[in-house]
Formats: sequence, structure tokens, C-alpha cells
Amino acid sequence: MANSIRRSSSATPRQRDTPKQFFSPCPRGLEAVLASELTELGALAVKAVEGGVGFSGDLHLCYRVNLESRIASRVLWQLGAWEYQREDDIYKRAAALPWREYFDARRTIRVNVSAIASPLRSLDFITLRVKDAVCDRFRADTGSRPSVNTNMPDVRIHAFFEGNRFQLYLDTSGEPLFKRGWRRTQGEAPLKENLAAGILALTGWQPDMTLLDPMCGAGTLLVEAAMIALRMPPGASRPFGFEKLRNFDARLWESTLAAARSAQRTPVALPIFGADLYGEQLKLARTNLAAAGLDSVVSLKQANVLELPAPASAGVLVTNPPYGVRIGEQQELAAFYPKLGDALKAKYAGWNAWIFTGDLRLPKLIGLKPSRRIPLYNGPLECRLYAFEIVAGTMRRTAGTGD
Repeated sequence: MANSIRRSSSATPRQRDTPKQFFSPCPRGLEAVLASELTELGALAVKAVEGGVGFSGDLHLCYRVNLESRIASRVLWQLGAWEYQREDDIYKRAAALPWREYFDARRTIRVNVSAIASPLRSLDFITLRVKDAVCDRFRADTGSRPSVNTNMPDVRIHAFFEGNRFQLYLDTSGEPLFKRGWRRTQGEAPLKENLAAGILALTGWQPDMTLLDPMCGAGTLLVEAAMIALRMPPGASRPFGFEKLRNFDARLWESTLAAARSAQRTPVALPIFGADLYGEQLKLARTNLAAAGLDSVVSLKQANVLELPAPASAGVLVTNPPYGVRIGEQQELAAFYPKLGDALKAKYAGWNAWIFTGDLRLPKLIGLKPSRRIPLYNGPLECRLYAFEIVAGTMRRTAGTGD
């Protein structure tokens, strides 16, 4: 169906320059770093709130954020915001929008609804009412209506309710932005790509610094770091939802993509290192690096983190160690963490170590005092990013103070 609908080849300068309101959700805890990233990309009126960042800009900015943001989960174009008293108010507001100006009736749609402290009794019912409003308006205007496809829709419509106020958005991203297109394999409970990029931003790591992930698993942190170092736009190998909208400007998109690709650096060996105890995990990392075109720029080796020497006299160690949910695993990790602390102390003086984990026992058991504790969420799971400044001398402390 998608190929049968002709895309707009260009937009008028007035359409291109008209400011629009956007909202980009992100993993909880990364709002501030996303706000900084959006500001660097040229966003205006940037405002971080819990769960994401609001901003304004034109079509070019929309394309650029989708293409280049490493931390955003989506780019949502706000169509309107209203107060409501009854469920029928929601239908009327949604039906009043000129939907045929946004996309063709032959596109398939999906409606997503979320709410905070809302008096609504059923989100499923409201989802149906918003869908009905869109379809009824299309039928009244054009005599036809879009079909619903909940798996792979052409157009995603988001409704967000907070108290007695709601907003409607068109999703310009399509699939979530953490789906870069390079992942071929994943380990157990892998990090999402935008969470990994956000963790790297929080560590303060820069491409001229040595980076090591000694428990790299499927290699997500390594791929994201290498893409940052080589200025590879994370969305260059995937499609986007804005390509299905009526205001899609193909020439503007092609020039945006070309500009981002021209800023890429030639792949060279980078001071980025990964290791894992298990060969199968390392194979996953190699596969993903190769899929991203980065297998020649990152160094991998099979090794036990407790025995792994530092690849340089100073650098940033960042890792997401396994954290068990079963009692046997928890007991093994309780014995592992003190050994990890000893290995960091013995081999990584001069390094900054950052450990991302959902196991909040780690700082107590590792025996090193964290200089920072940053709350983050891996999906619904509450986690922490702990920072440890590894210096020669005494850093040991008595077990007794945890998170």
C-alpha cells in the first residue's frame, strides 16, 4: 500500500519554516541530557519534563532530530492541547482536526493512549473514541476512511491525558528511534540503544578518551560509542514515520541526510575496547559491530573482567554487568561484586568507572564509595548509574551503607 501513495516531493518555504510544537519522550532519567542534545541540534523553547522534552522548530529540525538524536525515543508533532470535562469532549476535539491535511485516507493508523492522574475510566474506550473521531472526519471529508493496523501502521496517533487536559500528536518517527537498524542479535535483557547513548553522555566520555566495557554482552555501549566517535547519524539506515505524511518534503529530507552523512569521519581504529567472559556473548558483539560497519574500529577480546588489564593508563570504564533475579544468581553476584571492586582498585587507578545496574546492592557489596548515583530506568526497571573514581590508595569502606 505504501508504494501506491505518492509522496510530496517538496514543501513551500512558508510550510517549511512554520514553527511546530514537538515532544520527544526518552528513558526516564535522561531528560536533561536529551534537552542539551536537542539544543545543540537547533531546537527552540526546549523544556525538559518528566519522561521527555518539549521543543519547537520547523520541518528541517523534525527531520534532523529523527536522524541525529541518540537519546530521544520518538519525535511527536503536537496537533493541539485542550481541556475536557466529558469523554464526548475528547471525540469532538479530535474530530475537529483536519486529518486529511496530515495524511491520506489510504494510510493505515494506530492510536496510542497514555494517561497520568486522569479521571478517564477506560483507556481502551478512549482509544476507540479517538480512532472513531479520525475515521469519521475522514469519511465526512473524503468519503473514505483509513484502516487500523496495530502492528505496522503507516501513521501513529498519540493521545496523552494528564488530569483534565489532553494533547494529540502525530508520530513523525514511526518505529521507536532506538531501533537504529544495525542490531542483528541481542543478549539477555539488552540495553536499548538510546539508553546506552544517554549513559555515555552522563559519563562525560569524549571520543579522544579511552573507553572500555569489560562485560560488553551484545556490544550496545560499544556500537553507540563508536557511532558517536565517527559522527555517524544513528537514523541513517532506517525509515521514518514522517515519510508517510502529506507535508513530507523529499528534497529537504535528502539534503538533511546528505549533510549528516558528509559530517561522518572515515572509520579508523578507535581507543574503544570491549571484553566478555563468554565467547557466545562476544560473538553477538562482533555480529552487531559488523552490521553497523564498525567491526574494524573497536577492539574485542574474550577475558574475565577480574583479570583484564587496563588498555591505557587512564580512561572511562562503563559497563552493564548482569544482575540476577533468582536467588542463586543473587548469591553469585554478592560474591562477585567485592572481587570486582578489588580488580578495579588493583588495575584501574586513574580511571573513572561507571556501572549501570538494577541491583541496588552493588555499592554496598563492591566496597568502593560512589561519587555519583544517578537514577535511571531500563524500561520499567528502576536502576542506578554509579560513578567510581579509581585512585591509588585507600578507597575501601566498610559495608553498611547502600543506595
